[in-house]
Amino acid sequence: MRKLLFLIGVFMIASYVGAFDAVAQAADSAQAAVDTAMTATTTAVEEVAATTVEGEKAGAFQVLKEKFIEGDWIWMTPVLACMIFGLAFCIERIITLNIASTNTDLLISKIDDKLSSGDIEGAKDIAKATPGPAASVLYEGLRNSAGGPEAVEKAIVSYGSVQMSHLEKGLVWISLFIALAPMLGFLGTVVGMIQAFDKIQAAGDISPTIVAGGIKVALLTTVFGLIVAIILQVFYNYIVSKIDDITTKMEESSIGLVETMMRNKVFR
Repeated sequence: MRKLLFLIGVFMIASYVGAFDAVAQAADSAQAAVDTAMTATTTAVEEVAATTVEGEKAGAFQVLKEKFIEGDWIWMTPVLACMIFGLAFCIERIITLNIASTNTDLLISKIDDKLSSGDIEGAKDIAKATPGPAASVLYEGLRNSAGGPEAVEKAIVSYGSVQMSHLEKGLVWISLFIALAPMLGFLGTVVGMIQAFDKIQAAGDISPTIVAGGIKVALLTTVFGLIVAIILQVFYNYIVSKIDDITTKMEESSIGLVETMMRNKVFR
């Protein structure tokens, strides 16, 4: 898991840097093409081309890039790190939970077929061969079938709590980055405001030109911190809903297993 998170983090950083290089190269190529066209067209066409280029440069990604560069790198870098590592944990959890999803109705049906023919070992093999926490819980229940329904229910409850801890693994780190990103942004804003007031004190004059730049940079850290927190919060809610869905199916399959075992008179 650590290797996967490390590789995802490195990939996202490389993609981030590569995207900036690609944008810069595309901008240079576009500018060269516009310069060539401007030399061969009329004044009216030149104005239209210039307006088009300015509109392209004002795209959402370009604006975010420019504002990020304008912000203080001392505070922008930790916010960017929160986004990269937070997304790495989110991607790892989403991949793991998608793999853990199981068609519990089909699984119970297969187990029912084996139990109806008295083949409890075959039912264990089916549960053991099926990936996912629901199948693991059912396998533990089948493995303790000799102890009666109480032993089966106890095994299901005990092992179900273990599987829940595996499903929720990593959520605490995502929550940390969600809380940390805006806090770092606010901290950068407060420090920037203190620096702005220091400039006012040194100049002895409350001139907007003295503090406008510093206040702008300070507020940008809060903006990007909130953006990162919003993105990670969306992924976090999706992951929690996915865990709830898997947990519900796991509980329903456990109840279905006990009923199936009682119907097929597995308990003696």
